[in-house]
Amino acid sequence: MSETPEPLRRGWRHLRRFEGRVLVGLILAAGALWAFLKLGGEVAEGETGIFDRRLILLLRTPGHLDDPIGSRSIEEAVRDITALGGTTLIAVLTVVAALAFAFHRRYRHAAVLVGAVVLAWASSEATKVLYHRARPDLVPHGVYVYSSSFPSGHSTLSTTAYLTLAMLVASLETRRRTKALAYGLAGAVLLAVGFSRVYLGVHWPSDVLAGWCLGSAWALAAWLALGASGARTVRSD
Repeated sequence: MSETPEPLRRGWRHLRRFEGRVLVGLILAAGALWAFLKLGGEVAEGETGIFDRRLILLLRTPGHLDDPIGSRSIEEAVRDITALGGTTLIAVLTVVAALAFAFHRRYRHAAVLVGAVVLAWASSEATKVLYHRARPDLVPHGVYVYSSSFPSGHSTLSTTAYLTLAMLVASLETRRRTKALAYGLAGAVLLAVGFSRVYLGVHWPSDVLAGWCLGSAWALAAWLALGASGARTVRSD
């Protein structure tokens, strides 16, 4: 019997690796979506009330619910951090990053980023209307809010945008340390934004957890979309 030509063997190995990545991505995305829906069910039944209240109160000065722990400068810094997940800043970040990808002829990368962020925003707004959860009423709000509480839009958008951007950058980077740095920075930002929403009293902790789950699902979907698009990526050293 004649041996299989080398190009066919390489193509088969690549297909198997791609299929493996797709399977892992689908499992993780399904898990994130399931966690989001599970949280939504718990919230609708009022099962998260004790957990939510305890965490919010932990971030307040005992006996002074209008005073978050920490100095005034820390409070102001947290307000700056929360803006990193705001619609305006995420929109600017997405446009600038998409233009940068397009400038380097990475049109599929640009399309994946824009698509993920837009869909994340739309799903967040839709589920806010669906669950129609009231904002926390235990403490005064540290910033202005005008929409429903579940899920946290800041957490959803920051998780989607920063994780997707980290994934896209990592796909074009050869050095593992740089890839790790991109994901590390993205993780730090989304965690900080989520914490800021609870610290400022504008979201219940379960809102933030749900936002992280929903945002992660969209970031994983973006990763799968990039692979399915056939966009060129760079292997690690």
